[in-house]
Amino acid sequence: MGESLNNQLAIDPTCRIEFGPGRLTHLPELISSLGMDRAFVVTDRGLRAAGIVDQVLKVLDAAGVEHGVYDEVGANPSTGNVDEGAARARAFGPAVVVALGGGSVLDAAKGISLLVGNADAAAADADALWAALDGLPLIAIPTTSGTGAETNGFGVIEDTAACRKVYLGHPSVKPRIALLDPELTLGLPARITAATGIDALVHGIESLASRGANPVSVAYATQAVAMVGRWLPVAHRDGSDLEARAQLMLGAHLAGQALTISGLGLVHGIGHALTAHTGTPHGIALAAVLEEVLEFSAPNAQEAYEQTARALRLAPPADGDWARAAIDAVRDISGELGIKQPLRELGVRPDLLPPIASGALADAVTRNAPRQPTEQDIHRILESAF
Repeated sequence: MGESLNNQLAIDPTCRIEFGPGRLTHLPELISSLGMDRAFVVTDRGLRAAGIVDQVLKVLDAAGVEHGVYDEVGANPSTGNVDEGAARARAFGPAVVVALGGGSVLDAAKGISLLVGNADAAAADADALWAALDGLPLIAIPTTSGTGAETNGFGVIEDTAACRKVYLGHPSVKPRIALLDPELTLGLPARITAATGIDALVHGIESLASRGANPVSVAYATQAVAMVGRWLPVAHRDGSDLEARAQLMLGAHLAGQALTISGLGLVHGIGHALTAHTGTPHGIALAAVLEEVLEFSAPNAQEAYEQTARALRLAPPADGDWARAAIDAVRDISGELGIKQPLRELGVRPDLLPPIASGALADAVTRNAPRQPTEQDIHRILESAF
């Protein structure tokens, strides 16, 4: 974080937060508060099969809220996914978009909401859509604790034709309300808890180290690291611990608030490129290179890593090396979650290292990294994680 604020700071407040076990029952009145009485639910087949979609529809039915559903969002949502969902939403008509799911669903729902208001556009036109007409109002209901996608107005969508991730968004599709009900995450499999939770932890750490950090983002990020660092391992060990689920969900939301203000960094830059080339789930991709990137960035992130270590309640290191203590603690958390895998086990072939490095360097988030890498630097990081 810079030495001086120059007395200039502009922060756009994020969404209204409705947090707590059982808050799902308030959904109908939240829809009404946005001036509508119809809902278009965007979700995925996994949540349909798990019965969570039916829980939501039951709440809407009981209140007489007319609804439509699009449940075809993929694990790494594509531009085709967004185009198809938008066509369904247009056919349904004016409504509040209710995004029910993990980060993939929330990201796709933002794109769907935006395209409904821009009938001649397609998801692949992401760059042009930042100047688009307003999309439909959106309520986000996360069913994982990690992405923080409910805090911002953009989604990371896969352009399968170009084999790259695109940022699709607009201020109008930042969720108006985040409905955070930890009961929806009870019983989430340990592997998914780990993958989404490590994403939240990385959000907090990268936000602290980001070139865009300021006192507001640092406040959010510090609390997020404290909550996620403490409660993620607990929720991973016991998926039915409601206290752990609640603390982790709120911590992940605060991490999303932080990154929305500060931006992220190289872990996400590489993670996005890995996912685009191999289909690796986002959190798994981040974990594969997390410690390696922290090591690379350490010379330029001493203060941020000390903030990380203190948030994780580490004892002061005898040698005063807070950065080393923070990196070791993150390695321990990742190890406890059993989430880190060599890149070669994630489908990365040696010939993919150059395009992944190139894609990571070109990713917008990489510009926020405290130590700016060259393509060769990123290639070396990938080799060390191979």
